[in-house]
This record gives sequence, C-alpha cells and structure tokens, in this order.
Amino acid sequence: MTTVGLLYPGHSAEGDYPRCEVLLDSDIRLPVFHTDIGEDAHRVDALLRMGSAERLAAGVAELRLAGAESVVWACTSGSFVYGWEGAHEQIRGLARAAGLPASSTSFAFAHAVRELGAVRVAVAATYPDDITALFTAFLKASGADVVAGRAAGIVTAAEVGTWGRAEVLELARAGDHPDAEVVLLPDTALHTVAYLQELEEMLGKPVLTANQVTVWEGLRLAERRAWLYGPKLGTLFQKRE
Repeated sequence: MTTVGLLYPGHSAEGDYPRCEVLLDSDIRLPVFHTDIGEDAHRVDALLRMGSAERLAAGVAELRLAGAESVVWACTSGSFVYGWEGAHEQIRGLARAAGLPASSTSFAFAHAVRELGAVRVAVAATYPDDITALFTAFLKASGADVVAGRAAGIVTAAEVGTWGRAEVLELARAGDHPDAEVVLLPDTALHTVAYLQELEEMLGKPVLTANQVTVWEGLRLAERRAWLYGPKLGTLFQKRE
C-alpha cells in the first residue's frame, strides 16, 4: 500500500481525492487532513496566513499516524502567493515538520508540465486578476511560457466549490489558447476529477487540474508510478515510454 497525505485547507472540493482513489483502483490511499483556512478569501494577505508554517504543521501529527510516505500541501494559491523562493521555503519547512518528502500543488503543476514535455501553457483560473497574475509569475519562474491567462474573479473557495460540470468546462474553454500545449486549472477548491476525460476531449490537448496534479505529485514523491491505461485521470496518468 502507498499512502499520500494531503493537507487541505477548509472544505470545498476534497471529494476529488476519494474519487481519485476509486479511479486508480489499486492499493493507493489518499487521506485528507484539513488545515485551518482562516479567512476564506483569494486575497494576498489571507492566503499568506492560510499557508503559514504554523497552520501547515498543525496537521502533521495525524498525517504521520496514518502512515503517509509523502505529504502535499493541497493548495495552489496558498503556496504560489509566497513566490518561487518563498514557496520552496514553505515546503522545506513542511518536510522538516513531517519528516517526509513534501511538496505543494504549485510545484505539482510545474513538475507535471515538465513531465508532459510541454512549455507553452494557458491558465484558466477561478481567481481574481491579481492572484492569477501571481500564479502566472510562478509558472514563468519554473520555466513555462504562459501564452494566455483567464481569471474568473471569484474571491472565495466556498463559491468555487459550488461549481459543477458546465462551469468547469466553460472556464477551460474560455482559458484555452491555440498556442497552448496544455491548459491549467489551478484551484484545489474546484471539482475537476470527474471531468478530466471530457475536458481533454473538448480541448484536444492535455489538461492539468489542481487536485489531479496534487495526487500525481504525492505519488511521485513516494516513488510510486501509478499509470492508468485509460483516460479517466487525464494524459498525465497515462503510460509514457
């Protein structure tokens, strides 16, 4: 059995993780440990507090008891808001606190883009413009070429969590760009796992979503290559030679 511990702020779209377990159909376990979201706002000051070392460390004891082999801070905005260097320091602190390999959803996106051999990306974000711009800057620091960015302007994770299939598909469609090799949907508060196959078929290219890449990153850290021989979790989880 491989166990990936996920630190998730508040309650929005954490149901994507048990769905991933079912789709993986293996001995992989993805227990979710909720951290204090504090003020639910896609605003820089609130996000910095949400991603503080104290709040992340609070969930570590339960995670270790669950037998986790790796840990991922399952929050994109609460990691890239620190900038490229600050996000590295955040994860180094989490790794020390947990005594485990650690990462965040922001780094998961950077690593997944490289895994697909892509450079040119489009961002379809639920965030306000200024927060989307911070994610774009983070991606550029990772070496990606961001050819388009779409910001839906939603302030709270609670509202994002109410979105369903129609809104997710429309966001991805609006955020796509002809030059993009892959489209990124960065919010872990957005339910996306059920729509991954449809998203890729609609756009005709790989799609990376926050909860999808978070799982993939945790498995990568645990050195567990969980390839699916089908499209249900997207191109990222399909076998590549």
